Amino acid sequence: MATHLKDDNYRDHISTVDTEGKRIWVYPKKPKGKFTNYRTWVAWGLLALLFAGPHIRIGGQPLLQLDFLDRKFIIFGKMFFPADAYIFVIITITALVSIILFTVAFGRIFCGWICPQTIFMEMVFRKIEYWIEGDYKQQMKLNKDPWSTNKLIKKTSKHFIFFIISFLIANTFLAYIIGSQALWEIQIDNPQNHIGGLMVLLLFTFIFYFVFSQLREQVCTTICPYGRLQGVLLDKDSIVVAYDYKRGEGRAKFRKGEDRKEANKGDCIDCYQCVDVCPTGIDIRNGTQLECVNCTVCMDACDHMMESVGLEKGLIRYASENEISEGKRSGWTTRMIGYAVVLSILFIAMITMLFVRDDVQAIILRSSGSLYTQAENGDYQNIYTVKLLNKTNEQLSIEIKDIDNKGELVVASSNILLDPQKEFNTAMVLTRRKEQITEFQTDVEFGIYANGVLIDKVKSTFVGPINK
Repeated sequence: MATHLKDDNYRDHISTVDTEGKRIWVYPKKPKGKFTNYRTWVAWGLLALLFAGPHIRIGGQPLLQLDFLDRKFIIFGKMFFPADAYIFVIITITALVSIILFTVAFGRIFCGWICPQTIFMEMVFRKIEYWIEGDYKQQMKLNKDPWSTNKLIKKTSKHFIFFIISFLIANTFLAYIIGSQALWEIQIDNPQNHIGGLMVLLLFTFIFYFVFSQLREQVCTTICPYGRLQGVLLDKDSIVVAYDYKRGEGRAKFRKGEDRKEANKGDCIDCYQCVDVCPTGIDIRNGTQLECVNCTVCMDACDHMMESVGLEKGLIRYASENEISEGKRSGWTTRMIGYAVVLSILFIAMITMLFVRDDVQAIILRSSGSLYTQAENGDYQNIYTVKLLNKTNEQLSIEIKDIDNKGELVVASSNILLDPQKEFNTAMVLTRRKEQITEFQTDVEFGIYANGVLIDKVKSTFVGPINK
């Protein structure tokens, strides 16, 4: 892409680092326009969901909780344990395929519209910066000015607010781990009882503060590997934020009353507004670049300038390379359809596993160290260990039965009350008459009943001597 350029050395370095390897601080102009408004609405919705998430309850359980310490995970109000690891594998694979599909079809639209880094940076911290320090020219001037009372107040206020928001973010993520109720109990308790937890919380607060006050766009341009995946995943049919170089070149300043076609000039008036607003400091007119996060601010800036000078909007727009170079509209390619089919299958599998999962996990194994024992009447016995896990939020009355009904089953705990989200271990003995034993090992099946309803069947084996 961008074959119209005479000099494409911009690909030899990132836009925020100079030739000596020093960082170039980016001062993006405050954006405004249709797409910026759309992104703002999406961002506020996602932020509301993020901060409200730990407090939303479904059936008395959080909407989402990832308790890595106790190895308990709650998704949409349903409890998951390490034994459900296969579900997390499916969720991870589904997420990866989703990212691949959306990147193939729409470039880094995830980065510009949904990524938490972009949302917090551009829709929270950057807006606070504009509010306190002014637009990009005022910020540049403030940073160059010598220290004064005014500068000290503005810088201190900004970084204090940055730190408070970072602390709030750290608390929110902690709530997703230990639960909002547990977090509240810690917050109202004596801090001396939770020194270790407070130190961890402050550590993550400083990390968030450093990311949004110092690293900023460097996370997207140098740290996050997703941008580099574009070179592998994008093709000429991928829809990205693109500059229509066929219409825009050659660039020339606007002159009132001039017929640009007769003057052999393109629609780009070389105003640099698309560069001024870019939060990663690139020139979108150079073509698709790994630093571009598809945030659309250049589209708004360009549309505003085109409208101001009476030219058609859309010089920078969502488009594919083929659409710009060949003038044909982008559609679903074979590769996109293939990804979509795979993604649909994974989504169906994931939803099925989430909602058709057993409420009680039962593991029944013959006790190690012994094959069988013989009773006084000559019958043979096998001892089994039983492990039960209640994945529901209700107490369950559990009963275990021999489905084959070919022997006598005695469970050590006759009345099993399985508490919510708890494990219970017991033992049981299965006795069979010696005339029933014709093989060294036979299959047996046990029924697990919860509140009188059969909820699972577990297979095991019974061993004994062969009677001849």
